[in-house]
Amino acid sequence: MTMQDIDYKKTKTRLDGRKMNELRPLSIEVGVIPNAQGSAYLEWGQNKVYAAVYGPREALPKHTANSLKAVVKVEYRMVSFSVPDRKRPGPNRRDQEISKVLGEALDHAIFTEQFPNTEIGVYVEVIDSNAGSRVACLAAASCALADAGIPMKDLVSATGVGKAYGEIILDLNKDEEDAPDAVDIPIAIMPNSKEIVLLQMDGPLTRKEWDSVAKLGMEGCMQVYEVQKAALAKKYEIGEALVNGKKIAKAENKTESKVENKTTDKKEDKKSSAKTTKKKVKK
Repeated sequence: MTMQDIDYKKTKTRLDGRKMNELRPLSIEVGVIPNAQGSAYLEWGQNKVYAAVYGPREALPKHTANSLKAVVKVEYRMVSFSVPDRKRPGPNRRDQEISKVLGEALDHAIFTEQFPNTEIGVYVEVIDSNAGSRVACLAAASCALADAGIPMKDLVSATGVGKAYGEIILDLNKDEEDAPDAVDIPIAIMPNSKEIVLLQMDGPLTRKEWDSVAKLGMEGCMQVYEVQKAALAKKYEIGEALVNGKKIAKAENKTESKVENKTTDKKEDKKSSAKTTKKKVKK
């Protein structure tokens, strides 16, 4: 099937086999970079992203410091081999634009007023890309901030949504982004309050289409939120601890059993001493 033969309205199935409201496979792992305060690795379809957080730390250069709050500095980078047409090394205008919008989105979620005159450095790097890299980086960066213990109002969950081949669809891939009628809308929210912290659009939509897009985008963000929570819960699982590099499961239960054993031993000692005393009295 060629791209010209695609009819999403007729087949109700996308080129990669997904439904219109289905995300690409998504997985997140936190705590992957030992020397960072917080970190995360995300795979979302073909997208592969690393995020690392450093700080709060002294703001440098000094003139960038804010006496009322921390400054959130985000650096977005794509490695040269992350796209089929090899990317020129070094930052470009697109990297600067994405760094700016990601920083503004994360700034809304962080309690920056708790850390005046400091900066929080967030570094995200895309090692493989296939559409939706900015929302992938935002989801990974949010998990890395939580892993670093930075106080936040909520996680930031993001996804792409839009229109391609006449249908409103969730999480566009590269082929769908290149469709003749494509409209790509990155959207990010704080899930508990439903506050939108990022919204961009690169094409026209009717009011009816926008209503459908907004609803589908919110649903997609909530799906991403569940994956983010699961990734963080997996690392900080209750009842497990690391002792000298070894994983100790159900530490609390073991402590309780030790206490019970000590109590039992004391009772047995008392019984044996009482028997000995009785024998001496009889003699």
